[in-house]
Amino acid sequence: MPLAASRAETFADLVQDSVERLERRWPQLADIDFLVLDVPRLDGAAGPGWDETVPLGGTVTARDGRPARVVIYRRPVEIRSKGRDERAALVHEIVVEQVADLLGLTPETVDPRYGED
Repeated sequence: MPLAASRAETFADLVQDSVERLERRWPQLADIDFLVLDVPRLDGAAGPGWDETVPLGGTVTARDGRPARVVIYRRPVEIRSKGRDERAALVHEIVVEQVADLLGLTPETVDPRYGED
């Protein structure tokens, strides 16, 4: 077993920690898949209307027997954060925003401490 975790594993742990914090308040999150991808797929990124904003996360609603998904994009988050604490806070903020989107709630309802950091 390796002594040091890779950056991807460390990032996935941050996402998992955030999800576990929220699951105490929202047990229905156990029915949502939380995924980490390195970068978003930017179909037609060079086309008209592209505003050069790279998403940090996204959601996929449940359908055809598949659970809803929350996706966090590791590389854009890493680029926008300095250090582990800042990265952990940003990851949690993104997870809260995506969960709020899926549940049709405000981020402050999902986590009353949202925006305090």
